[in-house]
Amino acid sequence: MKKLTLETLIAVFEEIFGRGLFWAMAAAAALVTVGYLFVLVRDRNISWRKFLLAQLSMPFGAVAAVWFVMVMTNSKLANIGGPIDVIVLMMVAVGGAVGGAILVYTLESLFARSARGSE
Repeated sequence: MKKLTLETLIAVFEEIFGRGLFWAMAAAAALVTVGYLFVLVRDRNISWRKFLLAQLSMPFGAVAAVWFVMVMTNSKLANIGGPIDVIVLMMVAVGGAVGGAILVYTLESLFARSARGSE
């Protein structure tokens, strides 16, 4: 492998997670992103109460992402061998934290809005 390309990354992720699960996760990420953008455009501002709740959910997203990757790769924390493993694990945790916060903000905005509209 001389160059790191998008095709190479997709092949590696398909190998780790399986083709179906990888593309299901990609579709879910795209759906949450579109939902988040919809909420931002619809509301035209950020609700700081919802933003705080989303931030409080970040540690749960980080732990869930690390746990998910550990399960999918049949690894344990004892298998961490060097600095690059720690860096990758930290990147997974940060990605899970940010993704979890976006998911919580989006879901709360969509469901809180519909609940208010029905009153």
